[in-house]
Amino acid sequence: MRIAIMTDSYLPTRDGVVTAVMTLSKSLRDLGHTVFIIAPDPGEGGREEGVHYFPAMRFRKYPDYFLPVFPSGKRGLIESLDPDIIHIHGVAFMALKGLIVSRSTGVPAVATYCTNVVDTLEFYSPVPIPAHILSRLAWVYLRNFLKRPKCVVALTPATLTEFEENGVVTKRTAVIPVGIDVDRFATGLDGSGIRERHGIADERVVIHVGRVSYEKNIGVPIKAMRHLPEGVKLMVVGKGPALEDMKGLARSEGLEGRVIFTGFVPDDELALYYSASDVVVSASRFETQGLTIAEAMACGLPAACSDGRAFLDVVEDGVNGFFFKDTPEDCASAILRCLEGGEGMSANARRTAEGYSMRAVAKRMADLYESVAGAGKPS
Repeated sequence: MRIAIMTDSYLPTRDGVVTAVMTLSKSLRDLGHTVFIIAPDPGEGGREEGVHYFPAMRFRKYPDYFLPVFPSGKRGLIESLDPDIIHIHGVAFMALKGLIVSRSTGVPAVATYCTNVVDTLEFYSPVPIPAHILSRLAWVYLRNFLKRPKCVVALTPATLTEFEENGVVTKRTAVIPVGIDVDRFATGLDGSGIRERHGIADERVVIHVGRVSYEKNIGVPIKAMRHLPEGVKLMVVGKGPALEDMKGLARSEGLEGRVIFTGFVPDDELALYYSASDVVVSASRFETQGLTIAEAMACGLPAACSDGRAFLDVVEDGVNGFFFKDTPEDCASAILRCLEGGEGMSANARRTAEGYSMRAVAKRMADLYESVAGAGKPS
């Protein structure tokens, strides 16, 4: 098939949407499909070869993102690419362009709901509006957006439950997660070089991976370190708008020596960072899947996660990890139980991750494309 992926964010931006697009496009190409990526233009120096770009401006509230607010010649591009399906990732400007060009060309569109945008508006809204009003307006928008694609893809069943609770009606839904490379993220890798780089000797290491942003609630695992033994350290991997505030929090809590901020880590080193660690943690209630949790599990790490949203579909309490409430004390308790879980919990984590293999996920997505595209053809 010929597949046009239209995404709200792409390289050099780093987030779950970008990872999802990169993983899916590679997997589909490996299966023999032709994939085109259409993304907001980050400007000279940020462009990737082979990607089709629409003119964009930098988002002032979050400079790592680019908004394609300008005219883009989308119909001409889609007609020249001649795709069988348009796959939208996101719900913002590029997603709207995808819906418009789908309607004007007749190429069916599916949309993956990657980001809980309702939760982000409180932090990144360009206008000062009370959070409860922003939430109500966001769901009005989402109800209108999500009823238009031929199929809406959720990453976990929890998202479909949230749709139902907020009156979202769609033409069709499917639950297909983002795939992970279970060969690259594997058990038995040597993370000693990472430990040496960051001055970690015999300590137990808890790792948090992802954008360092306010909605990720990273302050909870940072504060949890006060309730854990001295021989436990937290490694925060990633960058983002909350980084300096999180460093300041660690200082104010007297935890500078126990919380390591690595900054951005290249993809080819990420598996080694997981392998240098003992437990993965996330206090976020924002996730639609929790991709980094699945990656860490593939490396054999049990997970300590907040008891909400997507994690309920990934973590099995007491089997491959433990849940906690939104307090540092409960987070620390879950981390400690993970550290005491032993090889059995590590093996269970790996088995969970194997269900997210890239190839299996790509096959499911290709089958969905065939079904959606076929439904629009005359019999």
